[in-house]
Amino acid sequence: MAETINGLYKAEVIHRRGPWRSYEAVEYATLEWVDWFNNHRLLEPIGNIPPAEAEAAYYAVLTPATMAA
Repeated sequence: MAETINGLYKAEVIHRRGPWRSYEAVEYATLEWVDWFNNHRLLEPIGNIPPAEAEAAYYAVLTPATMAA
């Protein structure tokens, strides 16, 4: 799984947006991509909603007793 994420990151950020002027530019682009990947991209298997939204909805329906177990 990690190999797939690394390849996706390299294809979408490193190779597509380069050449890079500095390490700081790469770091900033990485932070933008991670934010998009976790909070904004629409994921079809979970109903075309962002992963962060699905996670929030999951924890919202759990009862305190379920979370403690």
